Amino acid sequence: MLKKVDVSQLKPGMYIHDLSCDWMTHPFLRNRFLLTSDEEIGKMIQAGIHDVVIDGSKGLDLGHAPTLDEVRQGTEEALVAIAAAPVIVTRTTLAEELKRAAVIRHQATGLVRTVMQDARLGKAIELDNVSPVVQSITESILRNPGALMGMLRIKNKDDYTFLHSVSVCALLVAFCRSRGMDADTIHQAGLGGLLHDTGKALVPDHILNKPGPLTDEEFAIVKRHPRDGYDILVKSPDVSAIALDITLHHHERRDGGGYPDRQGEGAISELAQMAAIVDVYDAITAERCYHKGMSAAEALRKIFDWSKFHFHPTYAQEFMRCVGIYPVGTMVMLESGRLAVVIEPHETNLLAPKVNVFFNTRRNGYIKPETVDLSRPLGFGGGDKIVRPESPEKWRVDPMRFISVA
Repeated sequence: MLKKVDVSQLKPGMYIHDLSCDWMTHPFLRNRFLLTSDEEIGKMIQAGIHDVVIDGSKGLDLGHAPTLDEVRQGTEEALVAIAAAPVIVTRTTLAEELKRAAVIRHQATGLVRTVMQDARLGKAIELDNVSPVVQSITESILRNPGALMGMLRIKNKDDYTFLHSVSVCALLVAFCRSRGMDADTIHQAGLGGLLHDTGKALVPDHILNKPGPLTDEEFAIVKRHPRDGYDILVKSPDVSAIALDITLHHHERRDGGGYPDRQGEGAISELAQMAAIVDVYDAITAERCYHKGMSAAEALRKIFDWSKFHFHPTYAQEFMRCVGIYPVGTMVMLESGRLAVVIEPHETNLLAPKVNVFFNTRRNGYIKPETVDLSRPLGFGGGDKIVRPESPEKWRVDPMRFISVA
């Protein structure tokens, strides 16, 4: 049986099923393993891990610990409350914005590639080339955030580093907008998001793209990238303090367990804390050569759980409202047995978005795409509800093909 336990309750002989943290936080080669020593427990504490999931069927059990199902039930109840808050209404339809978003995605990815190449060659970053792209991303988010963010959820593994930077920029811009920040702050945060991983230009490719777990020495090299990025960007006089702060501190954690400065809650800026949430969300939802990306819905649940120690709880909840419990582009299974792709969040109920249905699993065949508003009752364009997110790989479909019924 899977149970959630505090690290102080761990003993050698217990089987770790989940370390309850993102992959860049822990120092272990695997996420699941049998605890064999107190030294391993000490490494967890040192890494800032507060609780884990153990599997009592594969190792020692802890009788009084809550089961994972009990913990998840509490999380679901909290998510229902979070989902009830209103969201910002979009200005254009998804279909109208998709073509523009595709062009912006291509331009921004090429720009980040150039920035990385310049950084590797020791050249200064030219903000005159970066700012217009951030402005284009911001304008797309203002028109309809789901178009660009949904498109950026699909990443080519070979271009992950560049696409991740574009995604963090777009997500951070949307996050700032949803929190009512002023236009200049949003722009500077977007710059920070686009440039936050510049230091990875100095990480050797064989480490950055390693198809397996990193050694302690390799992990130490990767952990230098926030400082390296700051040192590169600070040489460009036009890079703002906000962008520099996001670059340097997007891996800091509220409990002081992050890097490079192990800042605690009171020391990390608001925007750096927001960037940390965005960075982890995009990283854990992406398919990488060394770990399988999880669904957006599951990632948001993880971030909610981790916000007890790693992230600002209020910011985590506001981010969930910003992107939606089921973000645009998410493939979902409906109660009716139909597969659908989310196309628009509901203004007051994030658990009942608009979706395009396109496949009947009970008949095992495609159906004519149709838009369904899950907030409406049967007979009024609704009458269905989401059961769970689904993996496109499992069904071998590209949900973005059905993002528009036109």
